[in-house]
Amino acid sequence: MSAAAASPLALSLRRSRDGVTLPVRLTPKSSRDEVAGIEDYGGECVLKARVRAVPEAGRANEALETLIAKWLGLPPSTVTVAHGAKSRLKQVAVMGDAEALSRLIAQRLTELA
Repeated sequence: MSAAAASPLALSLRRSRDGVTLPVRLTPKSSRDEVAGIEDYGGECVLKARVRAVPEAGRANEALETLIAKWLGLPPSTVTVAHGAKSRLKQVAVMGDAEALSRLIAQRLTELA
């Protein structure tokens, strides 16, 4: 499934009392930092992100946190890689009001299409 074919609502957001967690497939050592859309990865719709940082000493994870925060217009301290620190498939936690964050993420995804 291509990024254009998947709908924003297909992204598997997990809501909690602290915010939302979104699945992200990260490609490090890319030519630029970008959120490139959503794609099917192992049967799950995930956010596709690329960063220039290398996957050493947590640099790519830090770059991903900064990228997601900038993409959402939030402070970097509200975004953290919750699971998958050494994997391409990560669970990124975003702290805040889950309902408002879900709407914001859906809006940003429609802007990518």
